[in-house]
Amino acid sequence: MDILIIIVGFGFAVIIHEVAHGLMAERLGDPTARLMGRLTLNPIPHIDVFGSIILPLMLIVFRAPFIFGWAKPVPVDPYNLQHPKKDMALISLAGPLSNILMAIILSIFLRILLLVFPFANTIFNPFVTIIAINIALAVFNLIPVNPLDGGKILTGILPIKHARAFNQFIDKAGILLIFFLIFPIFGCNSLVTIIISPIITFFLRILLP
Repeated sequence: MDILIIIVGFGFAVIIHEVAHGLMAERLGDPTARLMGRLTLNPIPHIDVFGSIILPLMLIVFRAPFIFGWAKPVPVDPYNLQHPKKDMALISLAGPLSNILMAIILSIFLRILLLVFPFANTIFNPFVTIIAINIALAVFNLIPVNPLDGGKILTGILPIKHARAFNQFIDKAGILLIFFLIFPIFGCNSLVTIIISPIITFFLRILLP
């Protein structure tokens, strides 16, 4: 049952994340995601075999401290955007923000449920799991490494010259850096666990009753 909650919660969090990218792109002038059928909560168009299935299942099997992964990136055509550099950063930021917003909404809903049904302890753990998944997904995606959202956000913030140099480096080394971050080389923990676990814990202390 716990594994089912993790799988469903993770899938929903990833879909919300990608749809948020598409909705922000639409608002900024690019309808590509809508035209390609990606503004939907149907999981099938969003599934990436490795990022949505294999990696999360591996992390569950090996009892990783948190679960992360990705869906197929929502297509964005920068030529439809009025300010491509800034707008791409906003589109990238929309994904993590949607997960944080979802965690806040679930936190409020959980508090209301516990006020109405104070002895309904069985509802607590599923809510905690799904809230934690959304926060972990948001924080992980804000790491400034391509193809994560954080890399695109940083590109939008940096001056053009520095953004170009950053992209030239990170496009070549991004995937290697991600595997370096998630591989457990520091004792039993990965570098990403050491970096983002305190941030996730901070958010959970605020959000959980």
